[in-house]
Amino acid sequence: MAPPSQANSKNLSSGPLTRPANAEIDGVGIVTILNKPTGPELLLQKQYRPPIDKVVIEVPAGLIDAGETPEQCAVRELKEETGYVGVAEQTSPVMYNDPGFCNTNLNMVHVRVDMSLPENQNPKPELEENEFIECFSIPISSLFEAMKQLEQEGYAIDARVGTLVEGVELAKKWKF
Repeated sequence: MAPPSQANSKNLSSGPLTRPANAEIDGVGIVTILNKPTGPELLLQKQYRPPIDKVVIEVPAGLIDAGETPEQCAVRELKEETGYVGVAEQTSPVMYNDPGFCNTNLNMVHVRVDMSLPENQNPKPELEENEFIECFSIPISSLFEAMKQLEQEGYAIDARVGTLVEGVELAKKWKF
């Protein structure tokens, strides 16, 4: 099959353009494992999303600012949305959210949070006026069961979260 012509391959983004000039990505997704005394937990959020009219279970995420690296964006967004202070440790290749429908893309950035730091003892989000985000964490050992339960309760599961959960399940099943 031939590729579509230039005239037919317009930006199919479902919303306003979000990628700053000269930026490779629109934003970041943030993978943060909190090392709690009871064991490692994945940091997640509940956020209402109008396009699907549901509260969605998501990883912290945000749009990149002009001139900002993915790592800088991830550390900034983590602090703003969750209150946690962290250090970026690893960045994924560029990932496309749903290339069959839109051109939005991101990097997943692993951010380490030192739970012993005073600023991480009682984190306070710095949400914008139009942001309504509830943070929570789930033990890594029970992620799959927790996602099934949240779905039954009427929450939508973001694909990034679902993919992380599936990866954990495959690692358990195949012992890698």
